[in-house]
Amino acid sequence: MRLRLPQWLVLLALAAPFTALAGTPKPCVPADQASKMLRKDVCVSAHVYDVVQLPDGTRFLDLCTPQTPDDACRFTIVSLWQDHDEVGELRKYRDMDVEVRGIVEPMHGRAGMVLSHARQFYGGPPKFKPNPRLARGFSADESRPPVNDPNLRSQGAGRAFMNTRDQETRPAK
Repeated sequence: MRLRLPQWLVLLALAAPFTALAGTPKPCVPADQASKMLRKDVCVSAHVYDVVQLPDGTRFLDLCTPQTPDDACRFTIVSLWQDHDEVGELRKYRDMDVEVRGIVEPMHGRAGMVLSHARQFYGGPPKFKPNPRLARGFSADESRPPVNDPNLRSQGAGRAFMNTRDQETRPAK
């Protein structure tokens, strides 16, 4: 007698390794290793020794020990004032180990990460910020498109491939 496995059991056995790989998040790296990973999206694990706020509202998570001089501290996490509502209160992270996801950028001679949303503490992405160069001169109140594309102009101005002066005559039948 021939035993036959149900099809769903076979599919489950084939899919199990792939779902296990897809569900494992990337491990977090220490701050000193993250400073070498410029312009990459990484998770950084660090201990917050202090939260420093500047007069303009910019906040820094101080990840270096109090004995480390400021010049020797190679990594920082910055939260700008305009992101205050999305990030929330940062003083609660003082003297805690945190994991923050974001893009490592060069900042004034050291590497750093911009903390723009609280979900970055839970592995989520930073807040989306549109590129100001692409949105320059565009307002949602206007009826024109946000890009200067000759193919979108009325009357086809600038479309050489559809120019009416370059018409070919059809052969007679």
